[in-house]
Amino acid sequence: MAPNVVALGAVSLITDVSSEMVTAVLPLYLVAGLGLSPLAFGFLDGLYGGATALVRLVGGHAADRRSRHKLVAGTGYALSALCKPALMLAASVPAVAAVLVADRAGKGVRTAPRDALISLSSPPGAQGRAFGVHRAMDTTGALLGPLAAFGVLAAAHQEYDPVFVVSFCVAVLGVLVLALFVRDREGATGGTVRATLAVLRRAEFARVCAGAVLLGAVTVSDSFLYLLLQRFTDLPVRYFPLLPVGTAATYLLLAVPLGLAADRAGRRRVFLAGHAALLAAYAVLLSPLNGMVLVACCLALHGAFYAATDGVLMALAGPMLPEGTRGGGLAVLQTGQAMARFAASLAFGAAWTWWGPRTALWAAALLLTAAGAGAAALLGTRKETA
Repeated sequence: MAPNVVALGAVSLITDVSSEMVTAVLPLYLVAGLGLSPLAFGFLDGLYGGATALVRLVGGHAADRRSRHKLVAGTGYALSALCKPALMLAASVPAVAAVLVADRAGKGVRTAPRDALISLSSPPGAQGRAFGVHRAMDTTGALLGPLAAFGVLAAAHQEYDPVFVVSFCVAVLGVLVLALFVRDREGATGGTVRATLAVLRRAEFARVCAGAVLLGAVTVSDSFLYLLLQRFTDLPVRYFPLLPVGTAATYLLLAVPLGLAADRAGRRRVFLAGHAALLAAYAVLLSPLNGMVLVACCLALHGAFYAATDGVLMALAGPMLPEGTRGGGLAVLQTGQAMARFAASLAFGAAWTWWGPRTALWAAALLLTAAGAGAAALLGTRKETA
């Protein structure tokens, strides 16, 4: 495994401890603490995910332009770190929205350059394995973050500010590890923004983008999934921050095996199978199951969904792009997916407000079924060549 992949995995592990500490408490902080309605929460949740959309293009293109992937990624990590203590000062919805936009902008700036570095540091036939290892390390942080938030909340008598302080300290550590151990990979430099956007003229890559956007537009966000679980099972509020741990644990166990399976059996097949797992998670939520059986089954399927799609999509798309547009091209793909998920959060929040959570989830399940069929037609299921 390339040293850069391992170093970037370590950065992501540390950073995800920080970010998932906040993500684990954010739904309750906004809904219970600030009293947001599902529709208002859907807007902020969509903003939290969708704010990365346009800045991904900026980050990816800037990294390609001078082949400075490490510098651009580091800027994004630093911006997100600075947003953690700012949440303590944000007492209104507009203020919280502004901080979340800045935090997600940092994520948007860093994601494409980071994934481009992983792709450029790995041979074409081992892309799934490289992204699987990275995502496994990343998910270790996602597993530890909610546990840390749970521990800090317990020690601080359910006060949120200490969570934000600890999260900031951990994020600073991640930036230091990036500066000390990650190396830029010298390669071709990119051209204009027009040249970056021209990657969509590549028919195979354009089909991958269209499939990812179609599926992203019918994906219920993590926060809504956890709120549904808490609502349907009457889970005590104090255990809510632990729900992401179940997703992360399954993701951690399956990231590398499914990355290897994607290299061998076909990345398209594994990516589509991941969305079948998400549909199964919706079905479990709508089933007569209850209690911890429902929670365990749903979170396991949710983790399998991420293990089969997150890194696998980057491994599928990366080799389709020239080195000089690798960061920008992946940013184009990630931007489309982020914007689609932003729209999905808005739509699901509105459906929950108007129809109730169960009817909204039925609608999401039916739309995901249709979108899965459409994505399968766009992507096909043939195996990629190394």
